[in-house]
Amino acid sequence: MQHEPDPRLLTLLREDLGSAGFTVDGLEEAWGAVAAAALGRDDPVPALAELDRRPVTAARLLGRLFVLGAGIPAASAPVAFARLGLAGAVALGLVEADGDEVRARVDLRPSAIADEHGVASWWIVSDLGELALGGELPAEHVLGAGSASSTLAGITVPSDGGSVLDLGTGSGIQALHAARTASRVVGTDVSARALRFAAVNAALNGVTVDLREGDLYDPVAGERFDRIVSNPPFVITPRGARDVPAYTYRDGGRVGDGLVAAVVRGARDHLTPGGIAQLLGNWEVRDDPAAARDRVLDWVGPLDAWVVERDLLDPAEYAETWVRDGGAQPGSPRWRALVRAWLDDFADRGVTAIGAGYLLLRAPGPGTAPLRRFEHLDTPLGAGLARALAGGLAAHDWQAARSDDALADSRLTVAPDVTEHRHHWPGEADPTVLELRQGSGFARVRRVDTVLAAVVGASDGELTVRELVRAVARILQVDGDATLAAVLPAVRELLVEGFLGPPR
Repeated sequence: MQHEPDPRLLTLLREDLGSAGFTVDGLEEAWGAVAAAALGRDDPVPALAELDRRPVTAARLLGRLFVLGAGIPAASAPVAFARLGLAGAVALGLVEADGDEVRARVDLRPSAIADEHGVASWWIVSDLGELALGGELPAEHVLGAGSASSTLAGITVPSDGGSVLDLGTGSGIQALHAARTASRVVGTDVSARALRFAAVNAALNGVTVDLREGDLYDPVAGERFDRIVSNPPFVITPRGARDVPAYTYRDGGRVGDGLVAAVVRGARDHLTPGGIAQLLGNWEVRDDPAAARDRVLDWVGPLDAWVVERDLLDPAEYAETWVRDGGAQPGSPRWRALVRAWLDDFADRGVTAIGAGYLLLRAPGPGTAPLRRFEHLDTPLGAGLARALAGGLAAHDWQAARSDDALADSRLTVAPDVTEHRHHWPGEADPTVLELRQGSGFARVRRVDTVLAAVVGASDGELTVRELVRAVARILQVDGDATLAAVLPAVRELLVEGFLGPPR
């Protein structure tokens, strides 16, 4: 890529991409739903076959070139780049011409999202992937929009104005997301190459991002932000092992989980009061998962923390995942050597498992209450995770500010996505198991007893918790005060988890 992309050429490129219909839907139309599904499995053959059978269009040429990594005839370049021209595409560093063939030097593809803020679509430029390269990725590879970036964007509590720091911005994906609602976005990265891609993506999509080069928080020393987002290079990679590649986009250069620890510890000096930092991370477990949880929470210091562990992988699973991610083929001598290096590294530190998930950190501020939460949730998730986290923080603060008496006198409402499930032994009238299930967010399932199920089911904002519990206690012929004392801690937890909502 050009170090300083020519704004005029980027404008022409944007016009070409727009007029070609180079969108997510446009590409699926270009090669069909079956080929699109195969591409989701990293199989380009059906798409290439369809393009060979279909008439030439600008969208199909651009898809063949930048998404599939296949060449196009130089004579077709005026169709693909009607305004920019082949010379402009070469000048931007997008393609190279070799005789009668034009080949891509970068990956360029459309991306689209839809969330509570509406619909957004971008074009993302990054390095060519394994599909186009046909082998292992180079160490300085700059990643485009992948599953991890989508995951982080899906859990990020949005900023309503204010400032956002995208730490380790890479090709700038999170910065593009942040710019939808933030008044100021700063992106940092240790890789000058990544920052060049981020600059192109910001300019190509009409977004302003302040991009700075440096390690972690060094480029923003002394500054504070309302939001920090980071998809950091969290992969735990053997250090000093022979012939083990260290990819800039995923390997942070620290031993073990030291990079994630550094990101977490540094957040405390860069958040405004009440500010939130969110990141993806991996952490090591040495025999005792509870000790690992305590170690992760110790990184946080004075900040509030909500950690959601989505996976707990054994060392072999973890090694296989990331060796394959780099392009080594399973079963090959290269594959075997790399997996062994990973396993030896874990054995040297006594690592028995690796946790993976999300971390939400918050600087104490007006109206906030101390929070230390670590939960393992490996079940399928629903929609609206960012909304669930934001609601959980607000509910935590609301209930923490209220005494048991004040909570008991509150009129709560059951969330609209909550259903009750009863499980019976065949022939039995009374249920053996009562469950509350969420249809969105973290899609939690909570076992409850008869009293709590009745209280939640009747929480429509009309009666207080105290009144509901006393009514149930009378029916069951149990002590009302003792029942209320037993129910209130569970009510607090159901509020934080989103089964119940504070008064409207």
